[in-house]
Amino acid sequence: MEDHQNARLGATAVLPVSTLSEPLLLPAAKHVDEEEDLEAQLPSYRTGASFSRTCVNLTNAVSGIGVLSMPYAVSQGGWLSLALFVLVGAVCYYTGTLIERCMRADPSAIASYPDIGQYAFGSYGHRAIAFFMYVELYLVAISFLVLEGDNLDKLFPGASFELLMGYRMQGKQLFIALAAAVVLPTTWLKDLSVLAYVSAIGLVTSGVLTASLVWAGVAETGFHRPTNVLNLTGLPTSLGLYFVCFTGHAIYPTIYSSMRNNKHFSKVLLISSVLCSLNYGLTAVLGYMIYGDDVQSQVTLNLPAGKLYSQVAIVMTLINPLAKYALLAAPITAAIEEKFSLTAGSGPARVAISTAVVVSTPVVAATVPFFGYLMSFIGSFLSVWPQSYSPVSASSRSTRPKASAAPKSWRSLAS
Repeated sequence: MEDHQNARLGATAVLPVSTLSEPLLLPAAKHVDEEEDLEAQLPSYRTGASFSRTCVNLTNAVSGIGVLSMPYAVSQGGWLSLALFVLVGAVCYYTGTLIERCMRADPSAIASYPDIGQYAFGSYGHRAIAFFMYVELYLVAISFLVLEGDNLDKLFPGASFELLMGYRMQGKQLFIALAAAVVLPTTWLKDLSVLAYVSAIGLVTSGVLTASLVWAGVAETGFHRPTNVLNLTGLPTSLGLYFVCFTGHAIYPTIYSSMRNNKHFSKVLLISSVLCSLNYGLTAVLGYMIYGDDVQSQVTLNLPAGKLYSQVAIVMTLINPLAKYALLAAPITAAIEEKFSLTAGSGPARVAISTAVVVSTPVVAATVPFFGYLMSFIGSFLSVWPQSYSPVSASSRSTRPKASAAPKSWRSLAS
């Protein structure tokens, strides 16, 4: 009997040994990996954008019309100004990671980019960031119309149209007005998701533009134009244009929130920054080598008229602004509706406000003499502070240790 009990106790003592002999941490890590694999294989069970879709969306959002001004930016500052371009790209990537850090620190407090100003500076910061953001969106919408007017005037030189009372519109002003008339109905749409998909052609546009520059250099002019190593007087213009290339911080919170697994946002941001920087840098180098100091504020204006690759590049360049204009006007319209306490999304109010916004932009665009100056102003005045200083300030606040409450005995003594 005693031997039988000892055998049972021995069997009982063996069980913990066999259980603890199995590794406890490795299956857990394996389980996490399996969950991520299943998450990638079964997207229908969780909402949100996948890793690859987010990379495409962010790259498309950051890679805008600033690529057209990259050769001009290098011509203003010289070859050594590309060091500033690398520095600006690194700073904008770092501040993008700070935005992610802020959203992780307090997700309930930061849902949009103006909320970062609220988080860092209070209500005054919220209003300041909102002001800079909406003015930047408005001026970028104007730059779209300037871009359309300049390039359409190159495709159809000498075009004119006579209005009532003998007034004649011609050249750039005519095409700016036509572009505004084309985009006006798109701003009345309540659901802009269709335009978001159409605007993805901007990635193809950048590739076609680079290919056109290579074609022009090989078949026409060559790569031997005189260039400058450094031009100190043009460095401020170059710096502003470089900042324009990375103006995408306002949409980072939206893209972060739309991700299925937002812990990979920093990887998405790194991939997008590298792809955009390579595209910008290649376009800048090719354009400046081909056209030298004669390069214009939009490199498409340097392409020879009548050539097939020139027409393809210009047409592809024109499609992207037409598709993105409504996406830029939508936040402005929503802000005006909120300001005047109008019903959000109501048909008549949205149509009236968006029409007023669209009508005002060609009036301003027709008075802008130079595309490069407008883009440099956007980068220098409207992009530097919101993209650089605000995320740093908000991140420093999120990592600042909070003052601990005083012990109860101290509070009783103070009272």
